[in-house]
Amino acid sequence: MSGKTVNSAILLLVIGNAMAILSDVFIKLMDPGAPVFQFAFLRCVLTLVFLLPLARKLDTGNLFGGLKVHAIRAHIHLVGIVCMVIALTNLPLATANALFYAAPILVMVLSAVFFREKLTPLSVTAVFSGFAGIIVILRPVEFNWAVIAALGSAFALAINAVMVRQLPKEQTTVHKLFLNYLLIIPAAAALAFWEGATWNLQILVSAAGSALFILGYNITVLLAYRQVDANQVTSAEYTGLIWAVAIGWIWFGEVPDLWFLAGSMMIVVPLVLIGLRHRRRRSPAWGFNPASRETPQKELEPGFSGSAQ
Repeated sequence: MSGKTVNSAILLLVIGNAMAILSDVFIKLMDPGAPVFQFAFLRCVLTLVFLLPLARKLDTGNLFGGLKVHAIRAHIHLVGIVCMVIALTNLPLATANALFYAAPILVMVLSAVFFREKLTPLSVTAVFSGFAGIIVILRPVEFNWAVIAALGSAFALAINAVMVRQLPKEQTTVHKLFLNYLLIIPAAAALAFWEGATWNLQILVSAAGSALFILGYNITVLLAYRQVDANQVTSAEYTGLIWAVAIGWIWFGEVPDLWFLAGSMMIVVPLVLIGLRHRRRRSPAWGFNPASRETPQKELEPGFSGSAQ
């Protein structure tokens, strides 16, 4: 699976999205009251360890280029990780992932507000349909702190995605990832110390599994988009929600109801239609996988103008 053909690239993205959901599973297996800051700190440290074999991709001569923007994105990322853990440990796997799909919708809104990007009628429809889909999934009676956390994670992803365009364009994805996690560690360590929880082997295992599978997702994305235009395969990213439903159903006994299915369709279908329209125009698609909690795919390939987290 080199990613050099459309079919192999699609297969890579399908596998990659499954790996991203497995990363979520490691988080969901933790207890709802697990030490969130300890997990965030360990995951960041372990991600840096996993990135070390790719250190040759770092521009050591200008390691801290764009430091201010990197620092802001890093701490927003930390907020996103914390919110993600709260959401995944308290919500059904598929519901949390459906809410994470608010991220690409928020990217469109933020880009229009801060960068004066023009929204097409279909983009506006995607925005309103997406938010309506979130309401359908949640229904007012089910709105709680875990839901707020899931939406907070989506906001963090969206803000980081929009800020990518402010980073030095010559930096590689590995460089951005490495610097992002490096700058998170001091704040994450301070919060873990303040949290005061006993260091737990289960948290270490969960952090390692989550970090490893997210890195695996990022690698598959890099391979998929290296040889194939994003607009040809970006719709494959939305298989992440299918994986979330399937794994949640089989592993955790979380049977999706009609409200969830209807709301998910309202979120995903307009995004897929936008991708298909860009494909017909042969322009970069608005591909984005919220399951990664790390990097919108646009940062991972040249068509991205604007995470790997």
